[in-house]
Amino acid sequence: MKRFSFYLSLIFVVSVLASCQKDGKSIVTPVSSGRPYEVLVVADDKCWNSPDSALFHVLDTDVPGLPQPERSFRISRIRPEYFDRSTRLFRNIIIVDIQDIYTQTKFKYIRDAYSSPQMIMTIQSPNQEEFAEYVSKNGQVIIDFFTRAEMNREVKLLEKKHNDVLSAKVQSLFDCDIWMPVELASYKVGPQFLWASSNLNDLNFVIYTYPYTSKGTFTKAYFIEKRDSVMKANILGAKEGMYMVTADSIFVEARHIAVQGDYAYEVRGLWEMENDAMGGPFVSHVRVDRTNGRIVVVEGFVYNPGKLKRDQIRKLNVALYTLKLPQEKKMGELPVDNQISEEKVMKDYCKSIN
Repeated sequence: MKRFSFYLSLIFVVSVLASCQKDGKSIVTPVSSGRPYEVLVVADDKCWNSPDSALFHVLDTDVPGLPQPERSFRISRIRPEYFDRSTRLFRNIIIVDIQDIYTQTKFKYIRDAYSSPQMIMTIQSPNQEEFAEYVSKNGQVIIDFFTRAEMNREVKLLEKKHNDVLSAKVQSLFDCDIWMPVELASYKVGPQFLWASSNLNDLNFVIYTYPYTSKGTFTKAYFIEKRDSVMKANILGAKEGMYMVTADSIFVEARHIAVQGDYAYEVRGLWEMENDAMGGPFVSHVRVDRTNGRIVVVEGFVYNPGKLKRDQIRKLNVALYTLKLPQEKKMGELPVDNQISEEKVMKDYCKSIN
């Protein structure tokens, strides 16, 4: 009788926990497995081993702006029959669903279905040919979708744990706020300029401002010229004549993006030290501070010779999105929303690249 009462109590406790929710999710939702920027693909052999292997080639695309090739995601693949209780816990999942019951190819997605944090995208298609065509055409959408999901997760981590000292310094010097990684332990200040770095000098952050004079500000040539003049004055090498410059403009990629629902200009490329062998990747966000009629540039750059740099530049890039200008309110999520349709995802993506 005591044992029966114990089991009844246990069932009651489990039921209560399962019914308790936080932010719309059960508090007993398992923690997802897998590493950041790792994707599990659920697809049969016919799809995955097809001659074009479209989905693999999309996920295997290199991250732009790095000195050596590093692909966008770590990729794992299982057959549908092995998609069970354990593999469903993966943090990023793409399910390939090819059946003749569908009349067109489209995708749908859901967050935190089996674990948290988790993003599952299902691509439905009537046949292999249309699936491959759709994936090839919308490859960048798929890459950006899962990249943005990981960025959202990292923003939430930064909100809980970031460098408070550096945030206070940026606030006092620039009337802005930003959440930078705690590793950035030291900083140097110049005229309308701040440079923070880790103890190993592998992670670096700079912020600087200049007057906003015209729309010509948002061109690659103008940015490089302005960046080189600022870095030459503030980031110097060990000897005279050594200073940071932007490497050949052929390696510089620029695009228009949205941050906090407002316009921003993102620039990626390589930096080097004039008259020295140092170099590495950088990513910059150029923002308009309407309150003060100025441009605010935030940049992350990496110095990690002989090693991979993808995860480090991504970490810094996420932090750049947390910049709050004087006219902006509380930091919100980057625009990945499980309530919006595929059409809105496509529309928002197209707006971000036009």
